[in-house]
Order: sequence, then C-alpha cells, then structure tokens
Amino acid sequence: MTAKPTIAIVGAGSLATFLAVALDDAGFTITEIVARDSPQSRRKARKLAVKVGAQAVTANSAALDATLLWFCVPDREIRGAAWFLADHLVARALVHQNVKIRFALHSSGALSSRELAPLHSAGVEVASAHPLMTFVAGARPSLTGVPFAIEGDAAPTRVARRIIRHLGGESFSLPASRNAAYHAWATMPAAGLSRQDARRKSLPIIRQTLANYSRLGPARSFSGPLVRGDAETVAKHMAALKKHPGAREVYVALARAALRGLPVKNRDELKRLLQNEKMQILR
Repeated sequence: MTAKPTIAIVGAGSLATFLAVALDDAGFTITEIVARDSPQSRRKARKLAVKVGAQAVTANSAALDATLLWFCVPDREIRGAAWFLADHLVARALVHQNVKIRFALHSSGALSSRELAPLHSAGVEVASAHPLMTFVAGARPSLTGVPFAIEGDAAPTRVARRIIRHLGGESFSLPASRNAAYHAWATMPAAGLSRQDARRKSLPIIRQTLANYSRLGPARSFSGPLVRGDAETVAKHMAALKKHPGAREVYVALARAALRGLPVKNRDELKRLLQNEKMQILR
C-alpha cells in the first residue's frame, strides 16, 4: 500500500485529539471520530471532528469507511472496542455492504497488538504503534524525532512505519513480550534496547515533560497510567520491575508521592496496590 491510508480515530481524548490533528496536518484524511455514546464524549468528538474535517459518530452509527482504524482509548477499553467494531464489520459484510477497513492500530505502550485480535474475524490485520511522548491538555508537542514502538502483523506495521515517517517520528520494533518492561520506562534495556539507545529515545519525552511543567505547572503536566487511574497497567509495570529491585523501589516511591500531591483517578485502588508493593519490598 503506497497511497496515504484514510483513517478513522476511535476515541476523542488527549491522545486522539493530538494524533488526529497531527495526521491532518501531515496530509492524511480523517474520515470519522468514533466516540462513546455519552454527551461528554460526543461533545469532544464533534469539537475534534470540526478541526480535522471528519464526521463525529458513535460506534453504532460509524460508517467505518476508512482504510485504517486507530484506537486511542484507555488500555482497559481497547479489547472491548475491538470486539464491538469487529462485530459491526462482520454484520455489514453479511449483508454485502462494502467494508474498507484493512488495518487497525492501537497506541498503548503496555499492551500488545493482541488486544485487537477480535478484528481478525473481520479480515482486519492489526498492530500497535506507541509514541514515547506525553500528551496533556494545553500542550502540542512536536513529533519530530519521537520514537514509536511498533509490533504486530506485517502489513499494518509497514503502514504504521510510513505514517510515522510522514509525522516526523522514528519507528523501532518491540517484541510483544517486552511491552510492559518498555512502558515502565525504567527498564527499557530489559525491553531489548541498549542503555545508549534508551537514553536517546527518552530525550523527547523528558524535554516535553519539562516544557509542560514550566508552562502548565505540575498538576496539568501529569500524564500516564496513574493520572488515568489505570491500576492494571501499574501492576504490569511493577511485575516487569521485579527483576530490577532498585528501579522498582524508585517507581513505588514516586507513584506514592504522586498519589499524595497530584490529581489521580481511582486513588483508593492505586493506594492499596502500591501499599502491597511497598510491603513486599520491605520483606
């Protein structure tokens, strides 16, 4: 596939907003912003759709007339959204409606492309493409030189690499078994990167985080699984860090400090999880 694929974005949050605008600026056609069927999500989708010349739809009303689906939803919602849209595509095929979707990507750093496996039933090939960058409201970081971790089926990984080149980023392969270690960041060498390569790939997100902190302050610069209240991803991080006790101690200490001083969702569950980890470290 040599032409630029048309893209439907699933989600309307910070990452979806940033990627949709960046893709539009790079000359990609965004056909739809697929949002949850709730007033807040539909409102966000309409606002984003206006920016990129797309249609704001829900999963039930989506035409899915793009070449590629790009999932920009919380980690815990990726598989469910993939199941729903796979059923939608299969149902359309059964009544002889034209189905254009060929590829799907998600941008979770901690999860592999297997989260999108339900789409295989609709003949869609899948991959993951995670930008090592922080995305917060009020900031629009450059993607120039930003590394994207890529893994999945052969064809969509090739498509993802071409898209990333158009965005100014750099792609590298990441085995699915090493996603959690990579996403925990402190153990990027455990994910197969050399220390020198890990430092180089970390520089864009470090610089952007400092720029956000300087301009927006600490609370509005906070991103990642803690601020989202994603206890499952935090647990994956700590499991990956068990072979690296020093990094694990630092991770737990910083996470506990974040719970005390920064806006965090799902605070009680995260607090219990981190307290259990602290007790295990002290044993």
